[in-house]
Amino acid sequence: MTILPLDHGRIRCHLPDRAGIGLKAQHCEEIVASRPAIGFVEVHAENYMMAGGPPLRMLEKIRSSYPLSLHGIGLSIGGDGPLDRAHLMSLKKLLDRFAPAAFSEHLAWSTHNGIFLNNLLPVPYVRRTLARVCDHIDLVQERLGVRMLLENPSSYVVYERSEMTETEFLCEVVKRTGCGLLLDVSNVFVSAVNLAFDPEAYIAGLPAEHIGEIHLAGFSERHDEGGRVLVDAHASPVDQVVWSLYEQVLRRTGPVPTLIEWDHMVPRLPVLLEDAREADRVLAEESIRRSVVRRSA
Repeated sequence: MTILPLDHGRIRCHLPDRAGIGLKAQHCEEIVASRPAIGFVEVHAENYMMAGGPPLRMLEKIRSSYPLSLHGIGLSIGGDGPLDRAHLMSLKKLLDRFAPAAFSEHLAWSTHNGIFLNNLLPVPYVRRTLARVCDHIDLVQERLGVRMLLENPSSYVVYERSEMTETEFLCEVVKRTGCGLLLDVSNVFVSAVNLAFDPEAYIAGLPAEHIGEIHLAGFSERHDEGGRVLVDAHASPVDQVVWSLYEQVLRRTGPVPTLIEWDHMVPRLPVLLEDAREADRVLAEESIRRSVVRRSA
């Protein structure tokens, strides 16, 4: 099963180039009943790693109506130990059962000495880590039979020693493993504010042709002794500054499947759908712009 085929050198999901929403339990019945016009739904894989039961039956219902994106949060791709083979086996069963249109994971680590830390922690951008991350991705793609997407992290601190930038690290991972990228635009902005770099330069440094999905989410803001700190909270609407950055991303990539993320203080379904409609509007405008450019060329 190949989820993300190469299309003339560009990573393409089987997801439509439309907006999707993160599937939440409190919205499932309403989605089944009302069939809202969304491009796809995305779920956290670890929430469905069971043999049976109501959650899987409900996901099967929704999967029959919408393309599915499966987003992992527990593989610990950047961990210093071996990947959990039982976790990989559970993922494989889930992918075989639901045949998702996309599979993604995070550039992060969350386990150490067999202990799960329930957090997505940053990796040092050094050659040793690069080799380990690439080995892990190779194993995941081989065992699962998919070409996965790797998500850029939200960052709050940096390691004392780095041998490359985050974008250089991501570019090298893509080159060595053939994986694609899941570009979280909100994470880019959060990290840019916290670490004082230019988000537009960061995006310009990524291989646009390998971006297979985009995430948009809300962030929260705090102030401490060091000044302004943004937190990737996923508990509010997408901020206007992220919408603007998203439009700039699409100028480079063209329309890309885009997820509206909201994991905490989840609102009623119409609120999620409103952000999804806005993303669809931006995607449609970029499609029109590109059509006009081609006709005038």
